[in-house]
Amino acid sequence: MSNIAAIILAAGKGTRMKSDLHKVLHPIAGQPMLMHLMASVDALSPAKKVVVVGDKADQLRDALGDSAETVIQEPQLGTGHAVQQAEGALKDFDGDVLILYGDVPFVPASTMQAMIDRLDHVDNPAVVVLGFEPADAQQYGRIVASGDRIEWMVEHKDATEHQRAVKLCNSGLMAVKSKDLFALLDRVTNSNAAGEYYLVDIVNIAVQDGRHCHVVTTDPYDVAGINSRGELATMEGEWQKRRRVTAMAEGASLIAPETVWFSYDTVLGRDVLIEPNVFFGPGVSVADNVKIRANCHIEGASIASGAEVGPFARLRPGTVLEEKTKIGNFVETKKAHLHKGAKANHLTYLGDVEVGAKANIGAGTITCNYDGYFKYKTEIGEGAFIGSNSALIAPVKIGRDAIVAAGSAVSRDVADGELRMVRAEQLVKPGWADRFHDAMRRKKEGK
Repeated sequence: MSNIAAIILAAGKGTRMKSDLHKVLHPIAGQPMLMHLMASVDALSPAKKVVVVGDKADQLRDALGDSAETVIQEPQLGTGHAVQQAEGALKDFDGDVLILYGDVPFVPASTMQAMIDRLDHVDNPAVVVLGFEPADAQQYGRIVASGDRIEWMVEHKDATEHQRAVKLCNSGLMAVKSKDLFALLDRVTNSNAAGEYYLVDIVNIAVQDGRHCHVVTTDPYDVAGINSRGELATMEGEWQKRRRVTAMAEGASLIAPETVWFSYDTVLGRDVLIEPNVFFGPGVSVADNVKIRANCHIEGASIASGAEVGPFARLRPGTVLEEKTKIGNFVETKKAHLHKGAKANHLTYLGDVEVGAKANIGAGTITCNYDGYFKYKTEIGEGAFIGSNSALIAPVKIGRDAIVAAGSAVSRDVADGELRMVRAEQLVKPGWADRFHDAMRRKKEGK
């Protein structure tokens, strides 16, 4: 582990989100925004992680499990007061402390490391602040600096017009030595427009002491905060836009990039072709030379080289497609393992099933895997042929090279090489339909 601790502030009520779910647990790209941030923190191998909680604290504790320590902030008296709540958790820690925000999820690990590196520079700064220059400074606090050395910091509501003209803004993220952090916080007062204890004041106190503090700058995207559903949607859109660019740079072809949606953990190989309107849920891995045709929904699936999916296919969690398999239009899979060269081209449901290599699943086939209480498995052997409109009533095994005739409802195992036909005998009544139509027409005409 490194000699780094992280304090993540997540005690706010998130009232603008208007939700029973804690603000920082709202997902972006299929993962709670807090977990995006925690993943970046974990890349630094921190010695300690402390999350400051308040409103809906139980939700955060459940989400974090034992991955981080939580401390409560109650009442909530500002950002400086929030950080103070972590003092007990860090009483035995002597190192560098990163101060982060749970609703600012996309701070790269490299940016965090840059803050730590500047803090550990030989000139020994008291505080390192992460700054940015947005297109519209809005209500952000300002950093008055000479080069990267901070002269003064001020919250927007307390700033003069001259200070508000400064373009360099405070993200709120900081790096401070643990030996300095809580000593500085003890000297912060709430004599400001909001009557709160501002974290930013530790910089001004250090500057007044004659110590120097410095700013590291980053892309505004990296420090964008999310406080409403509108901002959530905006950041989702921006994250997707960047992910699409990365996918194409790494060798995937997206015919209509703006219509493809990725999850935080989507893995794509090279020479993957993705047609329009494809959605990747969490847990998808796609190997090289795969074709994913239009209007597919894929989640929790592993797709091997040379496979083809869609159009209009739905792959649900537990789906494994081996090399050169084919899932066609209006096919749904769930816990389905298709071995090399197997195919299901049309209008099929495959759930809790193992499909052998080169087996062919005809249109309209259903694996009947659920009896209302329990799920059961279907096994289809290598080279088997399942005729159209067949119902395979699990648990059932279809042998190697077996054939199930179209329209069959199979409830018993089929041996290797066997033909199984399960149909009612056809009844033929010559002329019956003509007599029926004549009778009905006369009845309709009142004759």
